[in-house]
Formats: sequence, C-alpha cells, structure tokens
Amino acid sequence: MIKVIMADDHVIVRQSIRAVLERKRSDIKVVAEVSNGKELLQAAKQYKADVYIVDISMSVLNGIDATQKLTRMQPNAKVIILSMFDDRVSVENAVKAGANAFVVKEATINEIIEAIDEVCAGKFFLCSQVSKYLIRGFLDNSTDGRRVPKGHLTHKERQILQLISEGYSSKTIAEEFKLSLNTIHVHRNNIMRKLNIHKQAELIRYAIKEGIAHI
Repeated sequence: MIKVIMADDHVIVRQSIRAVLERKRSDIKVVAEVSNGKELLQAAKQYKADVYIVDISMSVLNGIDATQKLTRMQPNAKVIILSMFDDRVSVENAVKAGANAFVVKEATINEIIEAIDEVCAGKFFLCSQVSKYLIRGFLDNSTDGRRVPKGHLTHKERQILQLISEGYSSKTIAEEFKLSLNTIHVHRNNIMRKLNIHKQAELIRYAIKEGIAHI
C-alpha cells in the first residue's frame, strides 16, 4: 500500500485528486489532507507517508520551503510538487528544495499516478509541460552546490519574507518563531539589504515572483 499525504489550500482540489486516485488504484491510500506547509510537517511526523503531494503555493509555509524542511526531516521522503504554473523558476526551486517530481495542475490524473509510481521506484518525474527544462539541461546548472545566487536568503529569512508578504504583523511573526520583536526587525532589514529592496511593495512583488508568497 502506497500511503499519500496531500497538501493543498483548496479543499476541492484535495478531495477531487483523492477520490480519483483511490478509485483508480486500490494500492494508493491518502492517509491525511492538510491546507498549508506547517500542517504538512506535523502530519508527516504522525503518518510518515511514502509520497507527499504538495501544492507549491500555500499560505503560512509555501510548498517549496515545506519540501525543504520535510526532506531534511525525512531524507527518504518522496515529494511531488503540484503547481498552477509551468515556469522555469518554479521547477528549479522545486528541484533544489528536494522534490522528486513536478506536475502542473492541468495535467491528467494519469500523470499524477505515473509520478507516484516513478518516485516510489526512486526515479525523478517531470510532467510533459515542463520536461522541456530537463532537455535544456537546467538541472546540471541549478543544482551546482558551489554557486550561491546573488541575494541568497536563508531558510528562516524565506519563511519570514513569506509571512511579511502575506500581511502578518511583526508581532505575529515574532510569536510564530518564538523570537523577540527586535530580532524580526533585524531579519526584515537583512532581507531587504540582501535583495537590495527598499520598499514594502517591491518586497511583496519579489516574494510573489519567486514563488515564496501566496497572495
């Protein structure tokens, strides 16, 4: 039995995929459904699924950062990223975070099932809409660990940037991370300095463009 956890902030999407998966394959069982990355990590500790189907754009903790945390917590975790978009940046970010597959939401359920089978077999899967990036050889370049992109943010800075961009107050963010208000202000200033951004609107635009925030 292949145990699956689904993370998507749209209930109808989760329920639709779950219903079709379990109808088509008796050996696939969705053991939990969650609506954001934070809930995903909690469910992963409880169920330790074989496969995690993760929406790239979720509030509180997005799919990319959740995947990065999940694969550190469970190195053998198999993650399939679901995305509304097929842009190169999203695919690269998913791969670098540790995802084993990338499937756009307009793909057929058969492609999702194929992705599940492939990652369970220890393989990597890209749906037909984004396989063009593999042909161009972006994986060889994007996964070169010796390269650190300009304005590189730490994992915590990315999380804080997401919450800032989604409208959470500094006080709420401080409570979430159990940090002082001053420490959050320091992180915010460091983020803006690294990105060479000086206005809130520009910060939000950057977060959306990079797939960090879900607005």
